[in-house]
Amino acid sequence: MNRSSLHDLNVELGARLIDFGGWEMPVQYESVLEEHKAVRNSAGFFDVSHLGRFALRGEGAAEALSRLLCNNLDRIEPGRAQYSMMLGEDGGVVDDLIVWWLTDDEYWVMPNAVNQPRVMAAFAEHDGVTTTDLQSTTAMIAIQGPEGPDVIEDVLEQRVGRFRTKHFQWGGGPVWLAGTGYTGEPGGELITDPKTARTVAAALLRHGVRPCGLGARDTLRLEAGLPLWGQDLDETTTPIEAGLGFAVDFDHDFVGKDALERQRDDGLERRLIGFVLEGRGVPRHDYPVRTERGTGKVTSGNMSPMLETGVGMAYVAPPPEVGDSLEVEIRGRWVAGSVVKPPFHRS
Repeated sequence: MNRSSLHDLNVELGARLIDFGGWEMPVQYESVLEEHKAVRNSAGFFDVSHLGRFALRGEGAAEALSRLLCNNLDRIEPGRAQYSMMLGEDGGVVDDLIVWWLTDDEYWVMPNAVNQPRVMAAFAEHDGVTTTDLQSTTAMIAIQGPEGPDVIEDVLEQRVGRFRTKHFQWGGGPVWLAGTGYTGEPGGELITDPKTARTVAAALLRHGVRPCGLGARDTLRLEAGLPLWGQDLDETTTPIEAGLGFAVDFDHDFVGKDALERQRDDGLERRLIGFVLEGRGVPRHDYPVRTERGTGKVTSGNMSPMLETGVGMAYVAPPPEVGDSLEVEIRGRWVAGSVVKPPFHRS
């Protein structure tokens, strides 16, 4: 099993380690609940070295990104990051990912960990590109929370805007930083060599920033209404059904465009909706959902630490409207709730 370069530190900090796609990673240190609240109220940092990442270079790199991804890099410029998706010919989501556009001819692509080999191979098939795996040679740390930008400035002496990137030297090594994250809070994600990563983590601990496990990262992303590939997104769902149309640019040609245009013109038979429960119970993946308009199943669900009630997302056909009543079947009983627009903790 693969191990992060911060593995020894994670063990020293008392992390409970489990398998995340072939990587032994911390699911929690002391308490998922307390780690979640630390990120919502102040700041925390995550070892996310299991996440996919590879460099894309060459004269054909921009064309490959344009062809394989549904968002359009022409919307941004070097020094920026962009959320996008790789689709199949039928419009299904092969993977959702982030692209860091570092310089005129260098891009870093950040797929989901489980999809790294497939996504990297798809790019490697294009003429005029070279791909370089970064997952095995670097470490990745996310610093998240309302105090995250200040923490980054205090510790790293840098400040990065939302979806912007920077490259600098710190602690004797190179650091690449982007104003991205997966918690619904400000902050950033950085990539560096293993030695520098350990120095960064030590500096964050001295600064009083709480280490957080991937358990809290999942409850944070759900509470923020951020979809998870493999649950809320997969090759049977399209970006339009998932409410991610903002990341689709029809002004360029990409794999799956024709299917999305048909769906856009014909209208949606189903849509990913968010809900908050009024009664007791924790919604889980695949639990049945019903509304006055139609039925569906929960894709992601859990107890919201900030709302102290169940929240979740579900595909429902035909789709209900925000404010409609809803019920989720939990262990043989139907629990009432309502359709809301995420993020749940701010709705």
